[in-house]
Amino acid sequence: MGLFGFLTKSFSEKEIDKMKPQVNAVLTLEDEMAALSDEALRAKTAEFKARYQQGTSLDDLLPEAFAVVREAAWRVLGMKPYPVQVIGGIVLHQGRIAEMKTGEGKTLVATMPSYLNALAGQGVHVVTVNDYLAERDAEWMGKVHEFLGLTVGVVLQPMQQVERQKAYQADITYGTNNQFGFDYLRDNMAIYKSGVVQRGLHYAIVDEVDSILVDEARTPLIISGQGDPSTDMYEKANRFVLTLEGRILDPSEELNKLDALFEEHKLETVDFLVDEKRKAANLTEQGNHKAEEYFHVENISDPDQLELMHYINQALKAQTTMKRDIDYVVTDGEVKIVDEFTGRIMEGRRYSEGLHQAIEAKEGVEIKSESKTLATITFQNFFRMYDKLSGMTGTGLTEADEFAEIYHMDVVAIPTNKPVVREDRDDVVFAHEAGKFQAIVDEIVAIHETGQPILVGTVDIETSEKISGLLKKRGVKHNVLNAKQHRREAEIVAQAGRFGEVTIATNMAGRGTDIVLGGNPEWMAKKQMEKDGDAPALIDWAESFRHVEPTDVFPTDEEGVVVSGEEIIAAREKYNRLKEHFAVETRENAEKVREVGGLFILGTERHESRRIDNQLRGRSGRQGDPGTSQFYISLEDKLMRLFGGERMQRFIESGTLPDDEPIQAGILSKSIERAQKKVESNNFATRKQVLEYDNVMNVQRKTIYEERNRVLNGENMKPEILEMAHSIINDAVDSFAAEGVAPEQWELEGLFSYLNNIFLPKGLIAVESVREMKRDDFKAMLIHIADSLYEKKEEEIGSDLMRELERMVLLRVVDTRWMDHIDAMDQLRRGIGIRAAGNDDPVRAYGNEGFDMFNEMNDAIREDTIRLLYHIQAPKEQKVVRKAVAMPTQAVGAGEASEAEQNKTFVRKNKKIGRNDPCPCGSGKKYKNCHGRYVS
Repeated sequence: MGLFGFLTKSFSEKEIDKMKPQVNAVLTLEDEMAALSDEALRAKTAEFKARYQQGTSLDDLLPEAFAVVREAAWRVLGMKPYPVQVIGGIVLHQGRIAEMKTGEGKTLVATMPSYLNALAGQGVHVVTVNDYLAERDAEWMGKVHEFLGLTVGVVLQPMQQVERQKAYQADITYGTNNQFGFDYLRDNMAIYKSGVVQRGLHYAIVDEVDSILVDEARTPLIISGQGDPSTDMYEKANRFVLTLEGRILDPSEELNKLDALFEEHKLETVDFLVDEKRKAANLTEQGNHKAEEYFHVENISDPDQLELMHYINQALKAQTTMKRDIDYVVTDGEVKIVDEFTGRIMEGRRYSEGLHQAIEAKEGVEIKSESKTLATITFQNFFRMYDKLSGMTGTGLTEADEFAEIYHMDVVAIPTNKPVVREDRDDVVFAHEAGKFQAIVDEIVAIHETGQPILVGTVDIETSEKISGLLKKRGVKHNVLNAKQHRREAEIVAQAGRFGEVTIATNMAGRGTDIVLGGNPEWMAKKQMEKDGDAPALIDWAESFRHVEPTDVFPTDEEGVVVSGEEIIAAREKYNRLKEHFAVETRENAEKVREVGGLFILGTERHESRRIDNQLRGRSGRQGDPGTSQFYISLEDKLMRLFGGERMQRFIESGTLPDDEPIQAGILSKSIERAQKKVESNNFATRKQVLEYDNVMNVQRKTIYEERNRVLNGENMKPEILEMAHSIINDAVDSFAAEGVAPEQWELEGLFSYLNNIFLPKGLIAVESVREMKRDDFKAMLIHIADSLYEKKEEEIGSDLMRELERMVLLRVVDTRWMDHIDAMDQLRRGIGIRAAGNDDPVRAYGNEGFDMFNEMNDAIREDTIRLLYHIQAPKEQKVVRKAVAMPTQAVGAGEASEAEQNKTFVRKNKKIGRNDPCPCGSGKKYKNCHGRYVS
């Protein structure tokens, strides 16, 4: 190849060229590995581990290790990674992102780098998007690892501590991003070393890396405990909002331009404005006046009314921007969040900052208690803690810049094993939504008559159910897959490629599961066994067969129920017979599908992200199969309406467009791409801002967690405790008897009041007796007294128990103060945005004030710890027990309020002490510098 040919190659092609020697080295060993017996192949694992311990690098072991896995996969699964899959495995081992098209076997690819990196003995985490895939992959690919002598674990949502510890001790652990992240946070809330489940973050392979590291990165992981009971203010605010009238901003208007906002709002004749682009809603000046009248307050903008405004703003957002069956669903009397990118219900997740309660009030369901954040971290900062991070996806190049900037990973596009022959047709564009839906249904009916299977992709539940209703009227039999039918996902996806099937799906459509033309024989075999009445345990054993003897006996998940080895062998034989039978049927079915053109993908509108559209297209045309994809768009679609730009608006408003005929205009395709890029840019900015704020917390979080780990690991904390006591005394003397101040002006009464409160017995030192002393001698005397008191306390309690009490007290104080600090930082972040109006950088302001608050927290930890330890009494039983901090949220009933109660003036129940007010203790110091430093 000449210089010009090299220069025209893409980045990925150049990177793959560099890997070819390694790939060839792996493939060259194929015959050598095939000649080994099972025992000899398995013995390679121990050999590799020994060589690694002796200094051989993983890079040097890669060719042999990958070759061993390829042979093991062939013997166990009947699958041998293709050369392009070997390339993907090398990319993952290098800590990069492998972009591999749908159907190229990403799950099998991960076995090679996970095996290689497990040889280091520090554990490998394989991260999936849901429990189903984690369990499936651990069972399926785990057979290869177990055949080679490695241990495999899986972390699932219902598992308890002991099960999780066992799973993390395995060489390779499968689980979801949520489970890995939450376990990290829980480990840093543990009160005993035995309560920690993870053993470090060494190497992670993230499947569907774009979904986990990009789509979910806007929402941080939060562990919540029970907070204050929800008040009836959510209902009152909801009733108030229902009395208002508002309008939706034109896409060209900007609600958040602060320079013009206030003047524009004064001229408004409505009560609120809704910005659909940013899912935001604000009261106008007129709306503020109505709020003041409704809640009987003088000035709604007064800082004392921030809490009331919070209730109103959340109620307004719930009513105007949060859409049922799009953002959330209501099932069994509960509001459940729908993931906008996958269409799946996010079980156990609740909107924060009271928004979930506002939606519950809107929907008239039970309003549950507000939660208090106990621990939190963003996915970005969690995954950046791994020593090595890699990922794989079918669509990564569109987010390459974000992966590079946030995670320092590049994306390498891996060529397909067979050429992609899918036909990606141009978009069909209509002026109006009604014409688009009519054309979609006509197209589905026409295609269905040929027998070609169709997957209809929608962006939300509402659209999927609308098309379903239209198809029912036309008599077209079909399946619907959305968050309401998520339990049938595996069944629907498994059969979506059969002749004559019509499947309507939101973005959850089989992500992580291939849609195989003709159907899935394994799934069909299992369904037949279920119809025959075979026990669920037997079906599971038949599918995940291990070598057993007829006389073996195994317990099932059902208490007291066992299955024998003889039963398992018989079930396995039946499963294989059925699988072979259905394999013949599905092969015949697949040929019929190929003859009519393969799977047809019909997108009902463009998603805000080009990547999601590409994922939908990628469901068709796997492994050289034929297929077709096409999107139907209307200019009334949300994407075009909100982000199409002024030229598009003029085009729509021209009045010359046909109602039900497709539009042929070159401007449209470019406008669509520009709109998507605009949204992607906005979303990236949102994720980046979340990360910038969390970066401030991350520095503090690492400091706290490192100190916690020292305590958990059993370090002797006595020197640190005494250092805390000395520091308190030094700071107190500097404050009450400052250098350069004459002794007769020392505030000794305030000093001894403060120190006595912490650790010195009252009346120990006469106030006047120290006025003749030098400051340094005075400090030394107080420190000596403090040390003597501590030694006396240790003699009373015993050294061993005192060390344990030091650890327990320190952990309790750190956890309590850290949780309060998280809450305070959260409140700071909510209010910091107003700084932008004064040309201040809100993130910088957040960092500066957060630093001061962190220092105050450390002072409070120091004082609380010393006070508790100096006042502690020897326990009767030498066992210290601490209740767990994370508690389940309990629901609070939401009854009807009387008219008088509804219009009751909103007032704060307790007088708030200002940070700069005099401390009530009488010390003469400001509250923030006295008891405000350690009183919650």
